[in-house]
Amino acid sequence: MSRLKDKHVIVTGGAQGQGAAIARAFVGEGARVVIADVADGSALADELGDAAHYRHHDVSDPASWDRVVADANELFGGPVNVLVNNAGVLRFGEVDTMPLDDLDLLINVNLRGCFLGMRAVAPGMKQARQGSIINCSSVEGLAGMSSLTAYTGTKFAIRGMSKAAAVELGAHGVRVNSVHPGMIDTAMTRDVGGDAAMQWGATRVPLERVGTPEDVAPLYVYLASDESGYTTGGEFAVDGGVTATHSFYPGNSGKGAAS
Repeated sequence: MSRLKDKHVIVTGGAQGQGAAIARAFVGEGARVVIADVADGSALADELGDAAHYRHHDVSDPASWDRVVADANELFGGPVNVLVNNAGVLRFGEVDTMPLDDLDLLINVNLRGCFLGMRAVAPGMKQARQGSIINCSSVEGLAGMSSLTAYTGTKFAIRGMSKAAAVELGAHGVRVNSVHPGMIDTAMTRDVGGDAAMQWGATRVPLERVGTPEDVAPLYVYLASDESGYTTGGEFAVDGGVTATHSFYPGNSGKGAAS
């Protein structure tokens, strides 16, 4: 397959979970990918062959962004033309009790990391007059959820930054969109509550199951490809229908719902 032929990509948080599925899908469609993560992605890069390379990368560090973009440009022999800002962390905590260290972590990784990524690739994309930036937000970037005030704040910010950057960069041929996954079965979400959380989550989703990283990856392929060449400033939910309803959704039984 060659939907992403000539695409030079950085995927942050690319060593595991959604990021790994995105990297696999991109390579499968002909892209060349740098897997950028604080976790070791060398085994995944080896699995994917010559089209993939791993680089240790801290998204909250501007110097790390300078290095990973320079490395990618050298590896590809041309500028990065797709950035997937996928790296993120999840912390639960009520607004009056959440430790400030957790708040700072969410801001530094989710929000600062996304901004720094856009800043790092924008000059090359503007010079080339083409590029696609895909920022991972969340369904919590579309609506709030109890005990996720801080996390929701960062994900709403990603949604807003994506729209503003789309307006700013559009005249230069650079597109910016945000993706809003629902509950996806990854190590990050399982760390919160294990199998019980996955089972509970499935009862709250109209499609009656939680998502997988492989459910999410094809949307990123589309947004990275020239097929989405007239798509910018958009927000794309991949959530099994969660954002199609509201908090009165009765779960998968459907019995006793108000008429």
